[in-house]
Amino acid sequence: MKNFTKAMVGLDLTEMDDIIIKKLGKISGILGIEKLYFIHVAKDLSIPEELIKKYPDLLVPTDESIKAEIMGIVKETEFPSTTEMEVIVEEGKPMETVLRWAKLKDVDVLIMGRKEELEGSGSLAKTMAHRAPCTVLFLPEKFNNGMPKKLLLPLDFSDHSVLTLDFALRLSDEIGAKIIGMHVYSVPLGYYKTGKSHDEFVEIMETNARNDFQKFLAKHKIPEFECLFILKHDGNEGQFIIDTAKENGADMILMGSRGRTASAAVLLGSFAEKLVNANNKVPMLIFKKKGETMSFLDALMKI
Repeated sequence: MKNFTKAMVGLDLTEMDDIIIKKLGKISGILGIEKLYFIHVAKDLSIPEELIKKYPDLLVPTDESIKAEIMGIVKETEFPSTTEMEVIVEEGKPMETVLRWAKLKDVDVLIMGRKEELEGSGSLAKTMAHRAPCTVLFLPEKFNNGMPKKLLLPLDFSDHSVLTLDFALRLSDEIGAKIIGMHVYSVPLGYYKTGKSHDEFVEIMETNARNDFQKFLAKHKIPEFECLFILKHDGNEGQFIIDTAKENGADMILMGSRGRTASAAVLLGSFAEKLVNANNKVPMLIFKKKGETMSFLDALMKI
């Protein structure tokens, strides 16, 4: 996929809405968005009758008033003039409702905010990353509003990496963003049985990874780009990726949802899952192939 034609933005009627909408206004053009759905799901829009009697001037938040509030923020933001906008406000369970609308509207990317200092656990955003039927874009509370200049791509040289690279190459061509690959390798536990030292096996594994990289480029006819080959350390792999992004000045992380597997990509691979859980600082795109997720989602929605 070269463009995310249809996008859905999850909003919670907090300060984060203003932040995420304004940030999205800066980058919607490079994402290729033509139709934007802004969705807010309230557990209950009604106000208890006793409160209305006690405070007759209390305004009841209707779906129309909420739509007007959201559109007010949208109109203050510079989006491409050709972008169509629609606001959806519903009552219900947030996760289930957003997933249902994402499927009904056949969106290409679901956009969620990630809070750092503002109130909120971020648990809904993490859950959406797992169950969304499409690619997910996370926009943190604190990051610059400009175009991304350096893209970090954790790669395992699987076919899912190609989806990520296609998009990165387009950004590189259109806005001059630099691509930095990142491949994490490890030393097998039984290396000592070969008679080789740990350092010797580190060198062997890195050489093998570099060869896999060259085969990957040749197989998919991808032009050469910088790739970091890093020995896996103990600790949280998600934080490891974030630290690598910061060390290399990357301002966006692009990653496939699954690794070396042919199964449906509706559930995240371990590296992507840990990255989603740990990252509320660097914008990131978690890529999923829409066709692979639909049958699983259909079953999920019937449970």
